[in-house]
Amino acid sequence: MSTLAFTLPAALPAAEAVRVGNPTLNIAIFVIFVVFTLTVVIKVAAGKKTAAEYYTAGSAFTGRQNGWAITGDYLSAASFLGIAGAVAIQGLDGFLFSIGYLVAWLVALLLTAELMRNTGRFTLADVVSFRLRQRPVRIAAATSSLTVSFFYLLAQMAGAGGLVSLLLGLDRRWAQNIVIAIVGAVMIGYVMIGGMKGTTWVQIIKAILLVSGTAIITIWVLGMYGFNLSQLLQGAVNTSPAGEKLLEPGLRYGANLTSKLDFISLSMAIVLGTAGLPHVLIRFYTVPTSKQARKSVEWAIWLIGGFYLLTLVIGYGAAAMVGPDQIMAAPGAANSAAPLLAYALGGSWLLGIISGIAFATILAVVAGLTITTSATFAHDLYNEVIKRGKATPEQEVKVARTTALIFGVVGVVGGILAYGQNIAFLVALAFAVAASANLPTIIYSLFWRRFNTRGALWSMYGGLISAVGLILFSPVVSGKVNAQGQVVSMITNPNIDFSWFPLENPGIVSIPLAFFLGWLGTVTSSETNAVKYAEMEVRSLTGAGANIKALDH
Repeated sequence: MSTLAFTLPAALPAAEAVRVGNPTLNIAIFVIFVVFTLTVVIKVAAGKKTAAEYYTAGSAFTGRQNGWAITGDYLSAASFLGIAGAVAIQGLDGFLFSIGYLVAWLVALLLTAELMRNTGRFTLADVVSFRLRQRPVRIAAATSSLTVSFFYLLAQMAGAGGLVSLLLGLDRRWAQNIVIAIVGAVMIGYVMIGGMKGTTWVQIIKAILLVSGTAIITIWVLGMYGFNLSQLLQGAVNTSPAGEKLLEPGLRYGANLTSKLDFISLSMAIVLGTAGLPHVLIRFYTVPTSKQARKSVEWAIWLIGGFYLLTLVIGYGAAAMVGPDQIMAAPGAANSAAPLLAYALGGSWLLGIISGIAFATILAVVAGLTITTSATFAHDLYNEVIKRGKATPEQEVKVARTTALIFGVVGVVGGILAYGQNIAFLVALAFAVAASANLPTIIYSLFWRRFNTRGALWSMYGGLISAVGLILFSPVVSGKVNAQGQVVSMITNPNIDFSWFPLENPGIVSIPLAFFLGWLGTVTSSETNAVKYAEMEVRSLTGAGANIKALDH
């Protein structure tokens, strides 16, 4: 590495960073953000809510506002914490997460986003059941949506525990569990008080903070190396035990055939999974017209694309200035890379600010997941299945709020159990379930005239069961041992190992299987729905007949 004209800080011991950080300052920043966002939520969401207002904010947001909100919803804790940590530890293989998530967003836009919005419905179940038998398809779609949301929630809550533990210097597990519970409580408050409107404003605020904070750190890191990316990369190489391999593909996924297949499986899950994420798709119902939906897409593409380019500098900057060994020794392990880099650059103030932004990221995404889940249960299961479409909007909203409370509690428990897992990887599992259980049915529903109820049920249940089943029997859950002989699966008992599926991501098997089952179920059934398909095709392409506010009648 070339000699610089100024002195770079030595690799920062993670434990020392926690000790010398100012917990009082960090707590103050944390509280300020929570109080500010809760005030915004209360102010913008005051008054009685109809179902459409609670679920979609009455479709009252502009395309630019929704573009920022989509960015806030899509850029999860995995984007800011998990990817930065993955790049710092795994180098170029970690950056593949960024590439995958960006390509996935473009695929989602091309395949489903505007077409689904133009149907005039608002949940995934509304779309896939439009021309099929309502009750069985709604039950299957709702089950799939709830499962995807739960996996995604695990990642966010696990990240919250590690982040705030680092922020406050907590090293005891019971204290970290309390932190996760507090995150869950704040998130429930956002949703129950603000509905979609309040949640959307939280996401807009979070997106502005996240993009701005990431840009500032990126410029700061590059400035420390004379705005020379090559010198920054060399600094990462010098600090990492992996050496030059940190800049080459294959550090994690190129060791053997199994790891290469795992990479292909992961790529399939990430690229195809976004189009099946319910909490992302619901954002397109918060704008009034197709024109505004397209405008929101334009804003989101530029914001999301620009952000992912910055994660490369953040990750390698953490590797150079903090060091992989120190990162892995900190609370939250790889997820602590970005906050520790902030401390190395600007001390306690920057650590507190960046950690506050990361915390905002988690809260906003979790709130979006929660409102999507509550809407799925209240609208699809309670109203359409249990009440057969006869529930009043007031009853729906009441059930939705109760569901938000229950889902929040479940998320807290799940986050405690998943604590310590790399959240970028946990999100990839959620993408695998979404790509397997949801995407084939969405594609077939929108583009295949012959597709019918049996095909939808076989596709959704087949994709869901195969994805979750393969995850359960994979090294992710049991039997994975690192180079030091430590068990790094979710079940850490070395005597428990029931894994037989060798890959850590099931997408390479479950996604093609779900497409095949959708085709097989359709061709073995005599059911036809050509008239309803024609209606759906016209509506999806033109938006004619779409009326989100019809949900209130």
